[in-house]
Amino acid sequence: MKRVERLGEAVAPDGSVLMLYRHDGDYAIHVDGRELMSTRRHHSEDRLAELVCAPLAGRAGARVLVGGLGLGFTLRAALRALASDARVVVVEIMEEVIRWNQEPGYALAADALRDPRVDLRHADVADVLQASPGGFDAIMLDVDNGAAAMTTKGNAGLYRAQGIRRAAAALRPGGRLAYWSAGGDPAFEKALRGAGLAVEVVRVAAHPGLKSFHTIFVATRAGAPAKG
Repeated sequence: MKRVERLGEAVAPDGSVLMLYRHDGDYAIHVDGRELMSTRRHHSEDRLAELVCAPLAGRAGARVLVGGLGLGFTLRAALRALASDARVVVVEIMEEVIRWNQEPGYALAADALRDPRVDLRHADVADVLQASPGGFDAIMLDVDNGAAAMTTKGNAGLYRAQGIRRAAAALRPGGRLAYWSAGGDPAFEKALRGAGLAVEVVRVAAHPGLKSFHTIFVATRAGAPAKG
């Protein structure tokens, strides 16, 4: 039996402890002893990017934001969908998570982060959204398990009315705002609609062949998108 390796530890702003593990070539991040994400199951993270970036494939100079680096799957899916002149701003609040992904000895996101289209920022995504009115054609937020924050309590503000309005304001007309969630959340869906956004709720298999599902909330800002 192959042993489980503990590769790193990080402490979130609210004191939650994240651990990076490797077992039989796969990687996982746990928070306070519970698995948060894994390289074994990433289908819904891929779909998060595909749902919002596919319409941008032919748009010149598309600008998108990925909130939460994780293990890099949403970033890689966005890069696959976007043109060579796109700009992908990746925001991660945990310096250790950035360092884990940049480590060339780990099979994570080092190659994707070296893509010239990527602008990696060690920052709070809420601050980047606040500073970017009308700045993005698409925003993908996967900073936690959903509106019921699991990693750090500070993430909860992104899912409340003020945080939703801040994210919507950072979109260009016709832009799309997508949130990854471990499950459905009627109250959060209502809050998105209350911010004047058109909302589609998409259930996605956690991994092909599995009977467990995750939820992606895709919200669209009114207005005609700029022509690419």
